[in-house]
Amino acid sequence: MILLLSSEPVVRTAIKEVLEHAGHVVLATGSLEVAVATLAQGKVGLLITHPYIDNITGHQAAKYLQARNPKMGVLIVAGLLDDDRLKYRAAVEGFEIFPPPFTGAQLIEKVAEVLKTAQERAAHIA
Repeated sequence: MILLLSSEPVVRTAIKEVLEHAGHVVLATGSLEVAVATLAQGKVGLLITHPYIDNITGHQAAKYLQARNPKMGVLIVAGLLDDDRLKYRAAVEGFEIFPPPFTGAQLIEKVAEVLKTAQERAAHIA
């Protein structure tokens, strides 16, 4: 199971859809409080978050959550998914995006890599 912690609803929805399409079970939230409750309910193998979540850094949120589930992998996503909803919003506002957005396939590949590493690490944690 993947816990997706993202404050921005459009980004959260786009990433959740890509992950679910690849066969992952995803619990998505924009709230650290809900993320903590989610960890208490079941087995989470991976946390995906961003550099900032509401009024806390993604790093602080990840450390806080991983202390409650040390076997969980963590992926901090600093870029944007290549999704029409996000491109359209930037284009309408006249914003430039750097670095370029990553593809859904690139995200899935990275998620698989981080999950594998987390599972290997968890096997060594008693």
